[in-house]
Amino acid sequence: MRFTSPKYIEDIAAVLQRDFQGPAKHTVNGLSEINQAETGDLIFVDHPKYYNKALASKANTIIINEQIERPDGKALILSEKPFEDYNSLCKIFFPKITLGSNKNQKIASSAIIAENVSLGNNIKIGAHTRILPGAVIMDNVDIKDHVIIGPNAVIGHNAFYYNTKNSKHTLMNTIGGVKIESHVEIGAASTIDAGVSSNTIIGEGTKIDNLVQIGHDTVIGMNCIIASGTGIAGCVTIKNNVSIWGQVGCASKVTINDNVIVLGQSGISKDLEEGKTYFGTPCVEAKQKFRELAALRNLPKLFKK
Repeated sequence: MRFTSPKYIEDIAAVLQRDFQGPAKHTVNGLSEINQAETGDLIFVDHPKYYNKALASKANTIIINEQIERPDGKALILSEKPFEDYNSLCKIFFPKITLGSNKNQKIASSAIIAENVSLGNNIKIGAHTRILPGAVIMDNVDIKDHVIIGPNAVIGHNAFYYNTKNSKHTLMNTIGGVKIESHVEIGAASTIDAGVSSNTIIGEGTKIDNLVQIGHDTVIGMNCIIASGTGIAGCVTIKNNVSIWGQVGCASKVTINDNVIVLGQSGISKDLEEGKTYFGTPCVEAKQKFRELAALRNLPKLFKK
């Protein structure tokens, strides 16, 4: 998430009461997490396993718990508790506003908002969009034109993203949001989590059934179909014209390419190739899975021989 104006590292380090390495006027444009970092962002890293990934990312500022050689073009903030410091910066620069404060809401005059709908702050709702009873639209949600949000759907709840130490799970502060393009339909009681520091995106013309979960920072393309009972983890990329049938589960950081069909009750654990149909857990091409199932049915006959 971008600051309203760039900050100097010397000022950020002073807020945290931490030492830093790099020019005092080194600029920081926003906060991000390691998987979504863009040029000018500040991220944190607190485990040696991820040091190289953090240093090689687009982020130009890193809160880190180890004295290391500073790469060219980057600045470091030295901290014993990088995660806690990052969370503190989220609270300072992107403070939560009480739900119901109704601040910075831009709602088209033709939009239809039913009774018993909760609207957050910093939201946009486009022309001819309909929000049905019981829906919750949380902070930092941008809904375009001709969208339908079904009853009791929740758009923009906290990202399910935790830092775990000593068997304790601590929630990372969510400062991202959700962007829903035009002509999207979201079914009853479906949930779309906000991005940790950027946006979860639903592409134009996509239709999402009832009781579907979309995780943080997932990007869904145009004209996709996702059926009931499906759970999509965080940081998934689903490209255009993808069909995902009922009760499918998808692991994080997977890419599903254009024109893929995933049959019901499948489990997706790796990238899926364009234009193919998949089935099973873990899913493989449907033709292969059907041959495997046919072979299993013939096993008793083989044992009888």
